[in-house]
Amino acid sequence: QGASSPSPGSSDSVWVMSLDGPIGPALSDWFVRSLDDANKASATLFVLELNTPGGLDTAMREMIRAILDSQVPVVTYVSPSGSRAASAGTYILHASHIAAMAPATNLGAATPVQIGGGGGLPSPSSPGKDNNGEDKDSPAESASALHRKQVNDAVAYIRGLAELRGRNADWAEKAVREAVSLSSSNALKQGVIDLKAADLNDLLTQLEGRELRWDGQTVTLALADARRHEVERDWRTDFLAIITNPSIAYLLLLVGIYGLILEFSNPGMGVPGVLGAICLLLGLYALQMLPVSYVGLGLILLGALLVVLEAVSPSFGVLGIGGVIAFVIGSIMLMDTDLPAFRIALPVIAAAGVGTLLLVGLFVRLAVKAHEGPPVTGADTLVGETAVALEDFEHDGQVRLQGEIWHAHSHRPVHRGQVLQVTGRRELVLDVKPTGKEDES
Repeated sequence: QGASSPSPGSSDSVWVMSLDGPIGPALSDWFVRSLDDANKASATLFVLELNTPGGLDTAMREMIRAILDSQVPVVTYVSPSGSRAASAGTYILHASHIAAMAPATNLGAATPVQIGGGGGLPSPSSPGKDNNGEDKDSPAESASALHRKQVNDAVAYIRGLAELRGRNADWAEKAVREAVSLSSSNALKQGVIDLKAADLNDLLTQLEGRELRWDGQTVTLALADARRHEVERDWRTDFLAIITNPSIAYLLLLVGIYGLILEFSNPGMGVPGVLGAICLLLGLYALQMLPVSYVGLGLILLGALLVVLEAVSPSFGVLGIGGVIAFVIGSIMLMDTDLPAFRIALPVIAAAGVGTLLLVGLFVRLAVKAHEGPPVTGADTLVGETAVALEDFEHDGQVRLQGEIWHAHSHRPVHRGQVLQVTGRRELVLDVKPTGKEDES
């Protein structure tokens, strides 16, 4: 923590944020909000200390838009030593008003990671032709074409950023096309960055009196007497970081689905329904900020539906096992990205799949047990119980027993309201005899 935080409206402050880790929705949201606050406070400079292996394209672009719209100059400083600005970090570095690096750091490897499977399967009617009879690409060629489009888009994007800031646009293009990287020393020599600084104090010393020009304005940095304000992570950032973790979002989705299923199958319990609804909404909120495959999400929902059908309409495992297979495949496909930091952990998927399989096994066992032998409420459990006649009858009539209406047979005449004793049972017909008592209810 540096000096005391400047009050809103002060213009002699340097805001410093340390961003360490993959760039996702939580860190992007934190950066954008913090930079907006710095603009409202009329800060002198905003320093982003960056160490990232990369991140999501949408999150990166939100950060870059905020930098380009900022009236406060932004310095992206790859620090401390040993850090890197790979992939998405390279784009952010190029977008910043000043790009700086500490010794023993590197940047580059900005080739976009292909998202989704790309392409499609050939038409079954004509494997090598399209609907017009023209030759068409194989799935692999279609995927390659999609990747080329992504690369060309990324090249145009990073060249535009480099040219805007007067940096080496040719190397920026190579970082995308060839995934090349540079050390801090070579980056400075090749005009990829503006400064190399040992630490934050050295960086601010080198920036003192530096002139910056953008959007038709010239700003001279006066940092000698500027107070330093460390940007701290708030509860919102921590909360988003938790729920946008793909494994956590996945578990929230599952708890939500099964909580609602339990509530609907046992109405009136309350707790599963409330907890399930909250978890489901949180999970869906998190998933809409992540690169989700809707095919995977659909398979998960289909799997859950098949498991429910197995419970309410036993198929002795056919529906349940099919549901588990759909559930596991959907879980693997759910995150539509190859970035390791934004994939669901396989042990989590395995645990959820095994748990669902055990649940299906329980349903199958209950179904088999229900089809074995006589029901628990057999004849022996009714013998000796008392019933009440619902009408006058001499041989056959209706009686009420344990809140249910039964057909009954008596060798002696019975009148309505008379208390009867059960002496036996034949299928759904009770053998009864009068006791001489009257029902008093």
